[in-house]
Amino acid sequence: MKYIDTHAHLNLSAFNDDVGEVVGRCVEKDVTVINIGTKETTSARAVELAAKYENCYAIIGLHPIQTAPAFHDEEELGEGSEPFKSRGEAFNADFYRDLVSKGKVIGVGECGFDYYHTTAGSYAVQEEAFIAQITLANELNLPLMIHTRGPKPGQESPTGRSVYDDVHDVLKQYAKVPFNVHFYAGTLDEAKAFFDIGGSISFTGVITFASVYEALVQDIPLELMFAETDSPYVAPVPHRGKRAEPWMVVEVYKKIAQVKNIPLETVVETVRENVRRRYDI
Repeated sequence: MKYIDTHAHLNLSAFNDDVGEVVGRCVEKDVTVINIGTKETTSARAVELAAKYENCYAIIGLHPIQTAPAFHDEEELGEGSEPFKSRGEAFNADFYRDLVSKGKVIGVGECGFDYYHTTAGSYAVQEEAFIAQITLANELNLPLMIHTRGPKPGQESPTGRSVYDDVHDVLKQYAKVPFNVHFYAGTLDEAKAFFDIGGSISFTGVITFASVYEALVQDIPLELMFAETDSPYVAPVPHRGKRAEPWMVVEVYKKIAQVKNIPLETVVETVRENVRRRYDI
């Protein structure tokens, strides 16, 4: 496959009815898909898809918003998304360790901090799950997929600090494996801090319609960068308003090439090498 979507969710309910057709479109567009788990059921589903489809791989773990009960609505998730409730799930290392044994699992996560829904006590629960997943990744020598989301506009984080600073400090203290900060929206200095401790970042379709990210795309070395869709969320231009699908990651590659003023093939080859080096696929 020519392109790689390093962070997608074909394992979510948004694709229950037509996942085979979507995977088929990915094959037609030469796109490999890495599906990311968010809890036990979706992690198991990611592993099932990896076993069934040659162009799919899995990363498994517990998303921070799944660690405490909360309601997640369209305003948070994006236009056209299905609202859902997270029931609050503890990280069971034995369950995830067993999933790894089933094959084509190339990482742990997505784990980290999400301050958009932070209730009393939820920060401590998120931190516990985050450290537990880092510990498992260290044990299995698998890279980490990192989630970072700050609080709602006008609200403070539970620590009074940037979510990127908080995630960085936990990784610096505990992680012995490389990691990728997905859906990156931080500053250049925050990105450099992650690079200094073995990290990389990835961009979504947001860069195709939000010009504020162009300077960041320009300044970050291509060798430390990945491309993703975060399907079914944030479809890139020219697919805005539709359910995002992994084959749309081609538009992210095109935008990176445009912003950096380099050939598309250079972006494709470099990111593919980044993936090979990080995930050994």
